[in-house]
Amino acid sequence: MALGAGMTTIGRLTTHVLDTANGTPARGMTIDLYRVDDGGAVLEKSVVTNDDGRCDGPLLEGDAVIEGAYRLGFHVGKYFSEINGKGVEFLDVVSVDFRVSDSGAHYHVPLLVSPFGYSTYRGS
Repeated sequence: MALGAGMTTIGRLTTHVLDTANGTPARGMTIDLYRVDDGGAVLEKSVVTNDDGRCDGPLLEGDAVIEGAYRLGFHVGKYFSEINGKGVEFLDVVSVDFRVSDSGAHYHVPLLVSPFGYSTYRGS
């Protein structure tokens, strides 16, 4: 969608998680957001998904969106352990490393996950 005269974009980072093994949103999954640079990864925020498998708000928004490298750490093992009643079967923390190259853009990083595999993409 083209922006009209006088309209601006506000950068933001969002995510959501779908539990493909059970066909439901991944409610109650912990997600850690890290900023990554030459010195390593620095934890910026930790959130827990709501009933829709989403965060209650953007992970980053506006001036907090800075160009550079980021990592999302999805605590998949803990999530499946809690709902299946057994220990981590295979995946533990799924890390998705990505770059923000336009601080004014919307970056949506969804995760589709089962206890044994996952996929991700840049959504809208």
